[in-house]
Formats: sequence, structure tokens, C-alpha cells
Amino acid sequence: MFNDVTFAYPWVLYFLIAIPLIALWYLFRGLKKHPSITYSSLSFFENAPPSLRERLKHLPSILRLLALVLLIIALARPQSFSSGENIYTEGIDIAMVLDISGSMLAEDLKPNRLEAAKKVIDEFISARTSDRIGLVIFAREGFTQCPLTIDYNVLRNLLKEIKSGMIEDGTAIGNALANGVNRLKDSDAKSKVIILLTDGINNAGEVDPISAAHIAKTFGIRIYTIGVGTVGQAPYPIQTPFGIRYQMVPVEIDEAVLKEISRVTDGKYFRATDNRSLKNIYDTIDKLEKTKIEVTSYQHAKELFYPWLGGGIFLILMELGLAKTVLRKYP
Repeated sequence: MFNDVTFAYPWVLYFLIAIPLIALWYLFRGLKKHPSITYSSLSFFENAPPSLRERLKHLPSILRLLALVLLIIALARPQSFSSGENIYTEGIDIAMVLDISGSMLAEDLKPNRLEAAKKVIDEFISARTSDRIGLVIFAREGFTQCPLTIDYNVLRNLLKEIKSGMIEDGTAIGNALANGVNRLKDSDAKSKVIILLTDGINNAGEVDPISAAHIAKTFGIRIYTIGVGTVGQAPYPIQTPFGIRYQMVPVEIDEAVLKEISRVTDGKYFRATDNRSLKNIYDTIDKLEKTKIEVTSYQHAKELFYPWLGGGIFLILMELGLAKTVLRKYP
């Protein structure tokens, strides 16, 4: 019965030693009792059947002792533990910072950079279980699309609504990072992470990207940076009176700045040149962050004292009930 049970206060069980002593005291007290009425001979009663009251005369004492046993066990707080599963001792807070500038419509990734990024971010969110995730989008300015939340359905719906043109065009990497830092700075999570995805060079905003990285470091925030875009030139759709035409545009990613941002915050820089490499990058980040706080086993306590407590109270009530009815003592 107690194979998988431990006690929160095992020292309380030492009180069980008193139970046999109390039983002996009851027995000794019974032997010392003298009858209220003295008869010269009891031979007349030898063949008389014992009454119900006589048969049950020790029952209250037995019930009281059993109640004490159950209540002592309840006070020791028995618990069972489930274990052997991987959980997170503390969740990670993650700010996904996504570039939605016009250049993200380039189609070196399919169907384009922005949609490819949204797809892998959606899969990344689906793989998390206990982390708060927020979403920051940026072009010329940074904007919080979704604050930190564990309501992944809401987050994924807001992710789907993102499209290029929601914010005036430009690439304000520093402002975007500052926005992400603002979301995470007051967090007490064990791990705070920004995942920044961009395809360009910082050309807007008031905050320098490296300065934003140093601010992130002071708050214990790690930044993973992802430069997305093929090497060389990429096809970019141009709307003309004759329909969509494609123009090859140069891929300009400021890798030096992105690498420095990650270096300052103990993060890592990645380069995604196609859909597969982008997916692999988010899979890698997913594993990196999980391994930082994942534990191979855990113990979840289930309280078991309720039945013992209930049983003890029931026996006490039964003893009191018998004392007031069948075994009532008359003066």
C-alpha cells in the first residue's frame, strides 16, 4: 500500500508508538475496575447469553484507537509522486521579432520570404508547451502585434493576419529590438529570448541595433538573429499595368551587425537561403532553448491525506454515535 507513498512530515508517524501504549492503558484500567454492586455468587448468570451492549463494550475504545491511527497518518501528509517525464521547471519568455518590410516579398523563398517566415514561426509556436511568446513586427517602426501570452491560438491567428504594408516601409532593426526588450525586461522567466528575422540593413529608427543589443544584455536577454535571403540576387515582384513582372534585386543583409547583436547577448547568428534552411534554423533554436532548462525527470506530488483524515473523522463520529445510542452509559 505504501510502495509509492512518501510523507511530507514523516516525524509525525512516531506518534503511532503511543497507540499500543494507550491500548495497554485501556486494558489495565478495565482490569482495575470494580463492580458497583457486589453479589455473593454469580453462578446464576453463568448460562445467561451476553447482551449486545456487553458484546460491544470495547468497540468505542477500538474505534477511538483506529481513529487516532488514521489521523496521525493524515497529519504526516502522505503523498504519491509521478515522475520520469520531461517538463520545464520555468517557462521561457520569447519575443519573435519579424521584419515585414517590402523586401520581404522577394521570392527566393517560396512563396515569398514573409510567408515562409510566418509558416516556420507558426510551426515553432505549435512545438512549444509552457512558454510565453510575443510577436513584434517592424518595418520603418516597430509594433507589438501580440504581447507575451500562452494563448497560442490567439497568437497564431494574429500571426496569420500579418502582411507587408501594415507599417511604412523601411528597416528599423534597432527600434524592433528595443520593442522586444521592452516586452521582456520585466519578465522573471529563467530564460528570456528574442528571435530576430530580417532580410535587410538598418536604415530607419532612432535606436542603434548594437546599442539595443547592449540594453538587452543588461536585462539578461539572449538574441538569436536570422538573415533571410539567397546569396546574390533574388526575384522581386513588381506590379505593372500588364500584371506582375519580376525584377532581380540584390540581397543586402548586414550580417556583420546581426552577428555582433548575437555575440553581445550570447546568442547566435543564422543565415537562411531557402525554405529548408529556414525551418532547420528554427528547429535548432527550439532545441537550444529547450536544452537550457529541460529536466529529464520531475516529481509531481499528489496529496493522499484526505481519505485518512475522512476515515479518522468518520470513526470518531461513529464512536460518538454509539456512545449516545446503543452503548449509552446511564449514571
